[in-house]
Amino acid sequence: MQLTYQFASADDINSDTIDAIKKAFKSKAITLMVQIAEPDEELSDDLKSVLDNRLEEDVATYLSSEESITLLRKKYAV
Repeated sequence: MQLTYQFASADDINSDTIDAIKKAFKSKAITLMVQIAEPDEELSDDLKSVLDNRLEEDVATYLSSEESITLLRKKYAV
């Protein structure tokens, strides 16, 4: 089971939040991760170029994202 809490500020975390986590997971072992929410970043020029090239590919030889991932997994054994 996984729960995600998002807060506008760390100051918004209160004891009710901790109590809700305790109630949800009872005596089970848990891991808490804290991550700073980053605003959406802009694409680099290199990545934009890769994406532009992808858009110009011939439809006859087009690979879906799933096919691409499958080939990359086979190639790099991941």
